[in-house]
Amino acid sequence: MKVLVITGTGTEVGKTVTTAAVAAVAVAAGRSVAVLKPAQTGVRPEERGDADEVARLAGAVTARELARYPEPLAPGTAARRSGLAPVHPEEVAEAAAKLAVEHDLVLVEGAGGLLVRFDEAGGTLADTARLLAAPVLLVAPAGLGTLNATELTSRELAARELELAGVVIGSWPDAPDLAARCNLADLPVVANAPLLGAVPAGAGAMAPRDFRARAGGWLAPALGGVWDAVSFTTAGIAP
Repeated sequence: MKVLVITGTGTEVGKTVTTAAVAAVAVAAGRSVAVLKPAQTGVRPEERGDADEVARLAGAVTARELARYPEPLAPGTAARRSGLAPVHPEEVAEAAAKLAVEHDLVLVEGAGGLLVRFDEAGGTLADTARLLAAPVLLVAPAGLGTLNATELTSRELAARELELAGVVIGSWPDAPDLAARCNLADLPVVANAPLLGAVPAGAGAMAPRDFRARAGGWLAPALGGVWDAVSFTTAGIAP
């Protein structure tokens, strides 16, 4: 895997922290890593963006951002309202391909969900994944409502003949409720893809040193970690 596109079922589902965990595990394994944020919204010029946060948590990664818009809106809408140039899927794919020449792994973190629009032409992260022929990692919430959004995203990827590498739960609660526990078994079914990890709630607030030391325990071997889906699911749904 040279390029991995990371999307979510929506906003605030743990994409950035999951991206940081994947990056941290890769760096710990001796791989050179770049993280690319095509469009950062809702952040002022002097503020840290998502790519910067990944670098803070994961360590020695190359962080790159293609466009930044001040209002917390979908990238296409934010670009139009700000009068700034939008970013296009072709630009994102070109930037990722260039980073891949000098890095072992490039992580492309989207904004919101798979079909959030970059531009007036309707370009999306899905288009970028197609141009790169890259697998997609889906970050989903743990609780009630996640199954529908996960299946819709999975079906869209399949319709576009894009590979869904798997699903990571972006914020696993300290005290999961019945829905969250049951979703451990149901998520891989509706996604038709493996469950590849569960990042604990609040992981982004950890000291970077602790985050890096623990990240491998949150991700499955397919992502470089040691997390075991069977054991975690069995423990999570036990009465």
